[in-house]
Amino acid sequence: MIGRHVFYEGRVQGVGFRWTTKNLARGYEVTGSVRNLSDGRVELLVSGEVDEVEAFLEAIAESDLKSHIKKVDTHVIAPLKVSGFEIAS
Repeated sequence: MIGRHVFYEGRVQGVGFRWTTKNLARGYEVTGSVRNLSDGRVELLVSGEVDEVEAFLEAIAESDLKSHIKKVDTHVIAPLKVSGFEIAS
């Protein structure tokens, strides 16, 4: 199990980023959350098996969101102790 803390920058708010990310998560064995930050970025916390997390992050990068993403900052974290994937406030 691995964990990733990812920040997305660009025009990532008001374009369905959180909703799209949550829907993509349904296709992978991942847990975590996605939320908007007050500085205009989107924050993603995700955990799962290495292949699942990497495939999920790649799916986000290759989705319709890619034209809105200008920068991705990814950090390794301990796996999350949560179930499911949600949009956080």
